[in-house]
Amino acid sequence: MNGAFTGTCFCGAVEIRATGQPTGMGYCHCRSCRSWSGGPVNSFTLWPPEAVEVTKGAEHLATYAKTEMSHRQYCRLCGGHLMTRHPPLNLVDVFAATLPELPFVPQVHVNYAETVLPMKDGLPKMKDFPAEIGGSGEMVPE
Repeated sequence: MNGAFTGTCFCGAVEIRATGQPTGMGYCHCRSCRSWSGGPVNSFTLWPPEAVEVTKGAEHLATYAKTEMSHRQYCRLCGGHLMTRHPPLNLVDVFAATLPELPFVPQVHVNYAETVLPMKDGLPKMKDFPAEIGGSGEMVPE
């Protein structure tokens, strides 16, 4: 799955490119991601920061940081959500829907203890996050 994948905001004013392959893909069920995405679950693709580039419309990119962990980025013109930078983790979450040509192959559910939409798909369900990035590492039943 190596390559370059492009995506845009809702109006097309901001374009991004992710190059290579994501370090992980899955679903987040936390309250913040649900509220930000406007849906019951958010699909993520995680990339090293150097693999994600704004190729058009950087002047229209805005950032909202509710916490130091998540710097959510969106287009000022249309409000379209693009990605979330996670500085403490040195990762960028490019929302799966932002990269329509990227084959989305989810590997895990995170923050499943907060789910409002149970999903029986056989994937691992983490209570919060893996221990190596500050979570409990605990699994919960499907």
